Amino acid sequence: MSDSTITETSLKAALTERLQAVHVEVTDMSGGCGQSFTSLIVSPAFAGQNSLKRHRAVNAALKTEIAAIHAWSAKCQTPEEWERDKASSSSGSGGEGPPLAGTVQGRVEGVDA
Repeated sequence: MSDSTITETSLKAALTERLQAVHVEVTDMSGGCGQSFTSLIVSPAFAGQNSLKRHRAVNAALKTEIAAIHAWSAKCQTPEEWERDKASSSSGSGGEGPPLAGTVQGRVEGVDA
């Protein structure tokens, strides 16, 4: 990745390509300045891996990008886990998407960007 600004779109494209992800959601939680992101990554490559191995794979795939940002959070699932969670959340519990804990509507409070 060049020195260009890291965006939700660029991270999504990189994850889709590098991890053969079938579904990726990336949310810029920094108010648009590109320094804090959270994500949901669904890839068959995660099958048989524990959480630590999945996160290590993501961190390796985004080594350059993660070095250039302040904060990164990822929820990693296999397609089967994602489908199961979607089915269980269809009752209105809202469990889809990347983790947004500590935010107000997906944005960090106090960020003026």
